Amino acid sequence: MSEPASVHHDHGAHDDHGHDQSFVSKYLLSTDHKIIGLQYLLTGMFMALFGGFFPYVFRMQLAFPGLSVPFYGVVSPTEYNALITNHGSVMIFWVAMPVLIAAFGNYLIPLMIGADDMVFPRLNRLSYQIFALSAVIIIISFIVPQGGFGGAWTAYPPLSANADYNLTPWGSTLWLIAVAVEFVAFLIGGINFITTAMNSRAPGMRWFDVPMIVWMICIASILFMASVGPLIAGAVMLGFDQNLGTHFFDPKAGGDPILWQHLFWFFGHPEVYVVLLPATGIVAEVITTFSRKKLFGYKTILYTAIGTGILSFFVWAHHQFIAGIDPRMANVFTVTTVLISIPIAEMMFLFIGTLYGGSIRFKPPMLFALSFIALFMIGGVTGIPLGASGSDIYLHDSYYVIAHFHYTFFPIAIIGSFTALYYWFPKMFGRMMNETLGYVHFWVTAVTVNGIFIPLFVLGAAGQHRRIYNYNHFAELSTPDLQALRIVATVSLVIMLLGQFVFLFNFFYSMFFGERATKNPWKSCTLEWTTESPPPHGNWPVDELPTVYRGPYEYAVEGRDEDYWPQNVPN
Repeated sequence: MSEPASVHHDHGAHDDHGHDQSFVSKYLLSTDHKIIGLQYLLTGMFMALFGGFFPYVFRMQLAFPGLSVPFYGVVSPTEYNALITNHGSVMIFWVAMPVLIAAFGNYLIPLMIGADDMVFPRLNRLSYQIFALSAVIIIISFIVPQGGFGGAWTAYPPLSANADYNLTPWGSTLWLIAVAVEFVAFLIGGINFITTAMNSRAPGMRWFDVPMIVWMICIASILFMASVGPLIAGAVMLGFDQNLGTHFFDPKAGGDPILWQHLFWFFGHPEVYVVLLPATGIVAEVITTFSRKKLFGYKTILYTAIGTGILSFFVWAHHQFIAGIDPRMANVFTVTTVLISIPIAEMMFLFIGTLYGGSIRFKPPMLFALSFIALFMIGGVTGIPLGASGSDIYLHDSYYVIAHFHYTFFPIAIIGSFTALYYWFPKMFGRMMNETLGYVHFWVTAVTVNGIFIPLFVLGAAGQHRRIYNYNHFAELSTPDLQALRIVATVSLVIMLLGQFVFLFNFFYSMFFGERATKNPWKSCTLEWTTESPPPHGNWPVDELPTVYRGPYEYAVEGRDEDYWPQNVPN
């Protein structure tokens, strides 16, 4: 085991955080990791408004084809393609990654390891500024001539490479630029996360005293760095095909469109775990706090996460079972796909083991954490038929895939984010969110998500292809019973989206008018709860930086009057 790090930094960058700062220097040009974390969080929430509006529009088109959609109008086929494409792109690259990794990574890592800031605070500020630029570019892509990119979020050529096919010449290039710029931001941020966790831990904090969410964000950052290179190279080649007349992916000129699929999915499948691991780290923090129990199998969960990350590089071709892959190679990827479900299932069962025998408190953060486990397990089980090459031939590109993917990604991106927001809101803003509104928000979200995606399993099994604008054009798919399922899914989505306004009201109202929070309202053990709420600049007074004496989850320790034992309390 490595010796504990005890490096604490008195960054020169902190000199620009005096009390006489202007609004711009304090909130827009800050190097404070907490402000940067909140910038990522609020930007991700803003982008979620776009990402959430798009499915409302295209689901209304599917349920009531050809009718004018309220607050939008009549949806054309080209607009439908752009809405589908940018919903996936925005929710993954501009909502899930900035919120789960950048926002909570920036805000929590220094606080949870007892540091005063990131190792590279100015680089940290640069990472957000680059990310904000990428968000501006993707928004601009919606308003250029012929609108946003319509080549599907996976950007398969030749559809994505030829403007005659996707009908969005400006949007396709701006989409590529935005994704590439965003990747630069996260590469910079990941370097900061990993370096800070390695070098700025509080005195006494050994590797296995580090909270699980810090481990998970650092592992996710390493996965991102290791997997993104091929996609960046592919994006450059695709940009050349779009604008310079090259033919990397044009089979008529000797190119290979399947090459893009390899480059995309070599990144795309580790990317699932890039956002999954921080979400599981969040759940680990919450279920220990609200079950008043030590995390069951801390080291096992950690080794499982590392093994899952390694194995994620060997499953990408299960997305290509119908792309002409050699059946013998398909068997290899079927095996690796089944194998990768084992460590993730193990992790979920270890979380359930943590709950067993605990004194569970069903606060809003805990409810969201429990729903994460339940929904994600549905996503895992329904993925098994897609990992087997034989059944995937039938289900590929159907709405079954859509339902499976959302049962994995919705818990990660949405449920995981809500879990964290309800849990760390008191620390971020020094106030408590309204519990009653939290319960309303939870039940509306948890019920309606099933109303959206369970019908899609049935539709997919009935043969509904994922890239059709109006199913009335196909007699076998326009039957009354199938159309009724589309309406159920759409109504459920509308109700769920309306429920999110309860959260938004609760969030912004509580930020200014909520009940004042104490340092440690949940009676948790990790270091962020030992400083003020919200934390001051530098997190702790210079002469009061914490020292660590034990692991992060010492709850219900025999012989103690209190049922929790914070990491900084001496023996």
